Amino acid sequence: MKIALIGYGKMGKLLEIKAKERNHTISKILRNQKWTSQDLMDSDMAIDFSSPDSAVDNIHKAFKANLPIVVGTTGWNKDFDKVKNWCNEYNGAILPSSNFSLGINIFFEINKQLSKIMNQQKSYSVKISETHHTEKVDSPSGTAITTAEIILDQMNHYSNWVSNTSNYGNKLPIIAKRQEGVAGIHEVIFESNIDELSICHRAKNREGFAIGAIIAAEFLYNKKGLFSMKDVLKF
Repeated sequence: MKIALIGYGKMGKLLEIKAKERNHTISKILRNQKWTSQDLMDSDMAIDFSSPDSAVDNIHKAFKANLPIVVGTTGWNKDFDKVKNWCNEYNGAILPSSNFSLGINIFFEINKQLSKIMNQQKSYSVKISETHHTEKVDSPSGTAITTAEIILDQMNHYSNWVSNTSNYGNKLPIIAKRQEGVAGIHEVIFESNIDELSICHRAKNREGFAIGAIIAAEFLYNKKGLFSMKDVLKF
C-alpha cells in the first residue's frame, strides 16, 4: 500500500519504519494542517496520529478524498457520531482505536469477561490506573476510557467513570499519572476486604502500537464502513 502519514511525531516516525518493514511505501507525510484532500489522491491509505484538535478535520479530508483512514489519535470522542455520519455519507472506511497494541486489545477482552464475573461479587470494588509519558496530551488516556466503558457495560453498580478524584461515589475511578519515559501502563484492580485481583498491561515501547496500526491498515484496505480492532483480531 501507499500510505499517507498524518502527523509525524514519535509515532509517525515509527510508523514509517514499520510500514517499510512490511513492504509498504510512504506516499505522503503531512505534518501540519495546511493540506487538503487533494494531497491524499496518490495514496491508498491514511494513518492519523496527529492531535485531538485536528483529528476530526483530518478524518473529514480523508473521507472527501475517498481514502480509508486508520486513526490512532485520541481525545475526539465527543465528535464520534459526526464521524460515523460522515462515514455513511461518503461511503467511507475508518478504523479508530484508542490503542492498536495487540496485547492491549487482549487486555480489553479479558477485562470484559472478568467484569462480567465480578458483577456478581458485590464485595469487590474496581478502579483503573494508567501511567504515560509526560508528552501525552489527553488525560485520562483513551485506552483507560475504553477500559472503563468495557467495565461499565458489564457492571451495573457503577453509573459512569470519573478521573483523579477521591470523591467518586458510585462512579468508576480512573487514576491518571504522567511520568517521564513511560510508554503506557494500564491496570484494572478489583479489591475487597479480603484480597485483591489485578490485570495489568505494560507497554515496553511504542513498537506494538505502530505494528498494530499497520496491521489495522492492511485489514481496512479495500473495505467500506466503520471497524474496530475487534474486527481485526476476530474477538
